[in-house]
Amino acid sequence: MQPLILTVDLAGLPQAWVELEEAITYHAKQLVAWSVGEVVREFRGGYQRNGTRSRIATKSILAIKGSGAGKFTHSPSLTNALLFARDRHLCAYCGERFITRDLSRDHVLPVARGGRDSWTNTVTACRRCNTRKANRSPEQARMPLLYVPYVPDRHEHFILRNRRILADQMEYLLASVPKTSRLHAAALSA
Repeated sequence: MQPLILTVDLAGLPQAWVELEEAITYHAKQLVAWSVGEVVREFRGGYQRNGTRSRIATKSILAIKGSGAGKFTHSPSLTNALLFARDRHLCAYCGERFITRDLSRDHVLPVARGGRDSWTNTVTACRRCNTRKANRSPEQARMPLLYVPYVPDRHEHFILRNRRILADQMEYLLASVPKTSRLHAAALSA
């Protein structure tokens, strides 16, 4: 599998993960303002009149001219995959690590009792603990939360979305992730 290239705006804020071909297109159209990180791939084209061969190399992080301040202003969509990644596949009640198929989304305050399906009201739970908690609050079920749910920030969201992230991309994104994020602990243990 080819690595993805991280595109950022001129201020360095993450905008999108793109395939290598799209990154090369940005270079060819002269839309790359600056780039950092390791060279991921070099593409060779045809020969020019002077006999030299055209080459375009792309690094792992590209700042794209005209890309978007304001393009990514909302909270990330809540999906089970992102939720489980945020919580590092740890059950919020028993603290054990599970594979995806053994996990479920738990609403801290159940939806039937007025809770919302939001980042701040959902945690990762193993199926056993979710069944045991049932339609009760953690206090009612006598199952205290081991961690507090939160909305991932922009940089953290980009880390959670890409399983093929390169080391220099991770370093770039982690530099702007709040120190309180559980992703810092995950990066140290990796």
